[in-house]
Amino acid sequence: MNTDSAMRLDRLLTTLAFGSRREVQQIIRNGAVSIGGKITKTAAEHVPVNTAIFVNGKQVDARTKRHIMLNKPCGVLTAARDPKQPTVLDLFPNVIESIGCMPVGRLDKDTSGFLILTTDGELAHRLLSPKREIWKCYEATVDGHLDERDVKAFEKGLELSDFTALPARLHIIDSSSASSIAQVWVCEGKFHQVRRMFAARGRTVVKLKRLSIGPLKLDESLEEGEYRELTDQELMLLMQAVQSEKENPASNE
Repeated sequence: MNTDSAMRLDRLLTTLAFGSRREVQQIIRNGAVSIGGKITKTAAEHVPVNTAIFVNGKQVDARTKRHIMLNKPCGVLTAARDPKQPTVLDLFPNVIESIGCMPVGRLDKDTSGFLILTTDGELAHRLLSPKREIWKCYEATVDGHLDERDVKAFEKGLELSDFTALPARLHIIDSSSASSIAQVWVCEGKFHQVRRMFAARGRTVVKLKRLSIGPLKLDESLEEGEYRELTDQELMLLMQAVQSEKENPASNE
């Protein structure tokens, strides 16, 4: 997939949100930038990958390829920017948007949990492709009772108003007449799909959290609104998952 390569210094610093191309060129001309320990005033100089860059004496995080795990909080839109409401990119420094690190798919405003952001458009496309069957696991709290009839209905595939949801897996954790807690695995990502699937069974989702995407589980140490880079091993597992046509949802347990 995407790989880093040498980039012009002015373009790199612009990409890293140090200012417009003109502003960055002025910073360079002022002698505020050093590459590999040496001050440079050449905006067109090409910077090799993993070269130490300093601006005004402070080392720059020059990564332009990023893969991030976010524990999305409720009340935040999964979008780049919105004029009226906070979005997931508001949780990050400006450089994340500047380098084109974008959410993979969407979580509803009132849904929390695991969201991946990446600069790799091909990886994002494959994660979202229905034919790859990348299973996502959610934990749902619903009003009312769930039982084996609901499990079988999810397994069969539910008829919704505008489409038939593909077969899904429902595992009931706790159930009473007042409320139930269950985990559900789906390999689609239609708008409000999990909520609509429960609604088709006469249940209203009170709380919804995504726990896993494909082979990766949400890091339990991340509080809502916190994030971290995917490890090399996690990224490798994702890459392997999107190469195959199908993945067994049982592997998420």
